[in-house]
Amino acid sequence: METFYYEVISIDGDYANLKRTDIDSDEIKLVARALLPAEIMEGSNLRYEMFQYTLV
Repeated sequence: METFYYEVISIDGDYANLKRTDIDSDEIKLVARALLPAEIMEGSNLRYEMFQYTLV
């Protein structure tokens, strides 16, 4: 399994916008907050590995 790193760009209700930080990309990924750690806020860094997001 690969590991990806993201930054929480914004939170909009039940969804968060994430941007990859491990590669140079302008793509924004919309993810349901139910899949993310409850403690996230804008600017939080996340690791996605084995279908789970964790705070870094």
